Amino acid sequence: MSLIKPAIQDEAFIEDINSFHGDASCFRAWWLGQSGFLIQYNGERILLDPYLSDSLTRKYDGTDKPHVRLSERVVDPALLKSISIVSSSHNHTDHLDVETLLPIIKNNPGIRFVIPEANRAFIAERLKSDPTWPEGMNDGSILTIGPFTWHGIPAKHNEIDRDDEGNCRYMGYVVRFGPFAIYHSGDTLHFEGMEEMLSPFKVDIAFLPINGNDLARRVAGNLDGREAADLGKAIGAGVVVPCHYDMFGFNTADPREFVDRCNEIGQAFKVLRLGENIEIENRGSRIPNP
Repeated sequence: MSLIKPAIQDEAFIEDINSFHGDASCFRAWWLGQSGFLIQYNGERILLDPYLSDSLTRKYDGTDKPHVRLSERVVDPALLKSISIVSSSHNHTDHLDVETLLPIIKNNPGIRFVIPEANRAFIAERLKSDPTWPEGMNDGSILTIGPFTWHGIPAKHNEIDRDDEGNCRYMGYVVRFGPFAIYHSGDTLHFEGMEEMLSPFKVDIAFLPINGNDLARRVAGNLDGREAADLGKAIGAGVVVPCHYDMFGFNTADPREFVDRCNEIGQAFKVLRLGENIEIENRGSRIPNP
């Protein structure tokens, strides 16, 4: 079986992000695969949940739960430079990957790392890092780093799980910068009060998983395509960008269900190819890149 080839990858991908010289009136978001995105705004770059290795495919090779890869990697993480912030929404490897993070950290001195506070000890052990280095968040907390203000949002995967201090183990983030706001849900199902929590942010983009919740997979689940479209509509998202599919054969989805539901309810959306970007100009003037 041939792998899905990104629209652009490696050096061509780096050339693409380097060629974007937008000012504070716009930003771009590139899909890195799974739930990973690169955001570039006014010369600043942040990474959300990057997974850019084959670590899970190797880990589960020969087991009863093989992670057979469906797509080629978008970019070698060692090529990513000028990154201000990287985030992890939770401790699953496709959202917290040592083989992705270590070269990024090495090549970006001074990079900040946003994590769920509940996962600090685990992350320090996994990365062999100073446990005081990451910036820990909980639901309802707010953190400002440069032009980016992060708001902690709980995630249900498959429960809203907390540590003994009440900190969420699974999180999403709303990130505000300039006139813009984005919502990266991490891995989540729908939960009561979600719409009321997110609607006030008036997010320009909601990055939402669409792979669903199939118990036969023996992994925690997510929104499906229909649910992602409905959530975007309910919170007033300018555009919904689907993610968390086309990475592993056992845990993927066809985006056509998402597309059909968006069209049915009048929700703006953009299905990105791997390595492709969406550009947003001005709040209220949301223009997907063709």
